[in-house]
Formats: sequence, C-alpha cells, structure tokens
Amino acid sequence: MMLGDVVGNPGLQALEMLLPELIREEAADFVVVNGENAAEGFGLSAASLGRIFAAGADVVTSGNHVWEKRDFWPVLEQESRLLRPENYPAGTPGKGWVRLEKAGVPWVVINLQGRELMTPLDCPFRTFDRIPASDQEIILVDFHAESTKEKEALAYYVDGRATLVAGTHTHVQTADERVLPQGTGYITDLGMTGVLESIIGMDTGICLDRARNQVLYRMVCAQGNGVLQGILAVIDEHTRKTLELRRIHTRMAPEEALD
Repeated sequence: MMLGDVVGNPGLQALEMLLPELIREEAADFVVVNGENAAEGFGLSAASLGRIFAAGADVVTSGNHVWEKRDFWPVLEQESRLLRPENYPAGTPGKGWVRLEKAGVPWVVINLQGRELMTPLDCPFRTFDRIPASDQEIILVDFHAESTKEKEALAYYVDGRATLVAGTHTHVQTADERVLPQGTGYITDLGMTGVLESIIGMDTGICLDRARNQVLYRMVCAQGNGVLQGILAVIDEHTRKTLELRRIHTRMAPEEALD
C-alpha cells in the first residue's frame, strides 16, 4: 500500500484514524506514506514523522518540501526508514532508498524527484539504474514529480524492473492506475491525505487570493474532515510483479473529526 502526501494536522488525524483499520481490513503487508507536507503543510518535524510511523507506515518518503524545516535535517541522517529523493547531489543530508525485510519478504523503497517544471536535479532515470536492487525483491518507487509525461516515462523505463511506480507531489489523485506490459504497476498520482474540500489541502480562500492577486500570502492548511488517498497493490510473491491495483479513497466520518 502507498499513500499520498500527508498535509498538515488534518492529514495526520486522517492517517491515525483510518490507516490502522485499513491495514487490518486489507491485510496489508507493507505501507509507504509520503510525509513531506505533514508539519503544518510544509516539510516534516520529528513529531509528525513519529505520528506517521505510529499510524502504521513502514517507510516514509518525501520530496522537494522536505527541506522546509532546517532543524529537521539531522533526522534525515538518523532515521533509516525516512527517505528524501535519491537524485539530489552527493553530500545532501539523508538517503533516497532503503532495503529492508518484513515477515521474510525483501522490500526496496526508492524515492526519486522529477526535473520537468522542478529543480534540475540529477537524472532520475540514471539514478534508478545505479540502485543495486534485484528482481528477487519487491521494489516500490515514489516518483515525486510535476510532469505527468515524466512520470509515465519513468514508469515505462523501469517496467519489469520495479514492482510499482506511484507518482506524488500534485495532491490530486489520478484515475489511470494500471499494470504495464512487463508487470510494473503504475499510477500518475496517489493524491493526498488531507482535507479534500480545499486547494491541494490548503485553505481555499488564501489560495484564491494568491491566484487573483499574485501576492504570496502565507498558505495554511484547510480545516475539516480528512481523506486518505493512495493505491493498494496485489503482488505476485514469486515473480514480484503487480497483479492488480485498486485506488484508495477513504474519508473520515464527521464524528471522527478531531480538534
């Protein structure tokens, strides 16, 4: 299971309320959560990271906003299950992929960032090639990118080598989940874990003012009941290929909302 960007406290609340039950209902073996916007909508904090792990995440991925809170950077070096995109230059704090075993099954999680309409980093395609993963492992890729074309291109590039490629960053869940010809599962964007009645999880009024006036007012998270979005993959335990995909879109009930 892979879940889209957690946005602020409403996203954390939704994750805490919904994820444990979802894991039980679906008998999910492994959970990856993108947490780069968990701390008040921008970046991560030690507290928000702890809440994501406590809710059931096995690995937390991120993206370009992971650098928002400089005092958090040391955590990138200390926590092995927290990733930043691998294709940042050498010397950048943290790492972009991890190999671990759970219940006897080998998993590799890779975090990459796109370059189209974003910061021109190292090539995500060649970066994937350098990671020493094998077809004996289940390989999950969080591709944090703006361009749908670039996301699809990477998915076809690694088709048959990765088990699942899931896009993040836009916070809008796409309806194009599918299994590619060589057995790699794909979705352009997982969506987000946050308030759906918003603009990408942020307060609608402030976002409208920014758009109309072209003034960079400080954005704040929208308030309300959260939704949890992502993808559930059924994976062949022998071939490590994806057999089927199902989008996740689970909303908190009104009475579950927290202050």
